[in-house]
Amino acid sequence: MSKILIITNHSYMLYRFRLELIRELMQSHEVVLSMPFVGHEDDFKALGIRCIETDVDRRGINPKTDLKLFRTYRRMLKAEQPDMVITYSIKPNIYGGIACRMTGIPYCANVQGLGTAFQCKGLAQFVTILYKLALSKAKTVFFENDANAAEFRSRRILSAENETILPGAGINLESYPYVPYPENDKVHFLYLGRIMREKGMDELFAAMQRLHKEYGSRVVLDLVGFYDDDFYKEQVERLVADGIAVFHGFQTDPTPYYAAADCVVLPSYHEGMSNVLLEAAAIGRPVITSDIPGCREAVEDGKSGLLCKAQNPDSLYTQMCRIAEMPAADRRDMGRAARRKMEREFDKKLVVERTVCAIFPQQSK
Repeated sequence: MSKILIITNHSYMLYRFRLELIRELMQSHEVVLSMPFVGHEDDFKALGIRCIETDVDRRGINPKTDLKLFRTYRRMLKAEQPDMVITYSIKPNIYGGIACRMTGIPYCANVQGLGTAFQCKGLAQFVTILYKLALSKAKTVFFENDANAAEFRSRRILSAENETILPGAGINLESYPYVPYPENDKVHFLYLGRIMREKGMDELFAAMQRLHKEYGSRVVLDLVGFYDDDFYKEQVERLVADGIAVFHGFQTDPTPYYAAADCVVLPSYHEGMSNVLLEAAAIGRPVITSDIPGCREAVEDGKSGLLCKAQNPDSLYTQMCRIAEMPAADRRDMGRAARRKMEREFDKKLVVERTVCAIFPQQSK
């Protein structure tokens, strides 16, 4: 039985969004996971998967720390001798990819969005060089939207022959079944995710304050998630005190919050493919989100949800007003259209099948 080593920077994200893929790989391969132990490592171990605790500084750009990580990956590859390596997120993609290239071990990388790396010109040039070194010998590189793949091609990081574009991680339609539309006495807008600037918090809070002035207690913002840092903590507390928002904190099961929502709002600045949008749509809720790659693909504008301009509070406010003024029956119909779109285009089973075929094309013959 061949061995697959999966390298990631976060066990929680891997468990939530790639568990079905890992289960499928385990049918024919030994699977080993390398990741920080920050949750779900025991769940993976319970499946019979050997886990290697690996510290990854997800946000820092300290050369010494990154060099240490690269050396850790080199030692790991030498000790494990995997037949295939699959990497997720920027540092495993780069340092794990370079280590695989140097040792001649086949590997595939997953680019789950461009993040902040390509926002700053100087940093973008440096990351481009690293990605060229890391991905030039990759068997394939998975992208979650066409625009991200095009960015890599334009930077000559890789060619179209070396890319595989998937509809994100897909959505498990059994885990997120359609739930009948709620009969709320007010319009509940839901934001679910990390509370941070790049998810559009400034725009969301500004739009919600205007909505509250216009509609009063007929609208409310439900916040489910955690602070990426404490920057927005005081502002959220003021919104709660003013009756504009309800803060629910981090929740391991988001399903009841999607089910109770009239509309899910994600005014993000950049995404690979937003899992929040897929989950909300699968449950049957209309969404408002930014007209950007990684968000627009999940929405049929005007049919299953509404698109707004990114980093534009006026545009977001306008679309939130449309939802607030819309009859509940029309919002319900948008949610049903959202569910149908997930069934057509984002079924997790199809995404897992396409992923395995791209990694092991000989198995699909």
